Amino acid sequence: MKQYGNPQYWEERYAKEPEPFDWYQRFSGIRDHVIPYINPESKILNVGSGSSRLSEEMFDEGHQNITNIDISSIVTKSMQEKYKDKGPNFKYLQMDVRNMEFEAKQFDCVMDKGTLDSILCGESSTSNANKAISEIYRVLTPKGVYVLISHGSPEYRRTYLQKPEFQWDIQEIVIKKPQITNVEEKDPEKHYVYICKKKVEEIGEDNAENFD
Repeated sequence: MKQYGNPQYWEERYAKEPEPFDWYQRFSGIRDHVIPYINPESKILNVGSGSSRLSEEMFDEGHQNITNIDISSIVTKSMQEKYKDKGPNFKYLQMDVRNMEFEAKQFDCVMDKGTLDSILCGESSTSNANKAISEIYRVLTPKGVYVLISHGSPEYRRTYLQKPEFQWDIQEIVIKKPQITNVEEKDPEKHYVYICKKKVEEIGEDNAENFD
């Protein structure tokens, strides 16, 4: 699984496998855990979007302000072409989650379906994971939510999520895997959903009165 952390692996994989592929879960499998934190006006960022149908399925349910990023130029170009008629707020951009080009506090929700897991399979995994989470934290609005879907259990993921520099409340949810899933995963029974909400303290004095 070391190859999952290598950007070149994804270029080669998407060149060979252009068809849609969803890691872990479809939107239906996580919908009930995500919907309480977003609405049709929410600005959503999907990191490591790949060829997943996640954003398409969210779009069809009325969440149409979605920016998708992926490190692979091949899959980004493919998805840009596939969804070119979805409108200007449904975007696919080639970008590295560890060094995003967005200004701070741009998104209400960041979706991560397997991307942190992939980073943790590569070289310098701890450093790269910290960079990715730091960037995600930076681009979230003061009340933003990071939704991480992972095969990693809390004892392993808390190491990265519960750092002093990331001030958020974390809800951990166990969900059942779909019957048809990726055979390369370790755990045959379940996935974990981490709902990471920025704490109100992060809002700052100038905006605090808006949340009294």
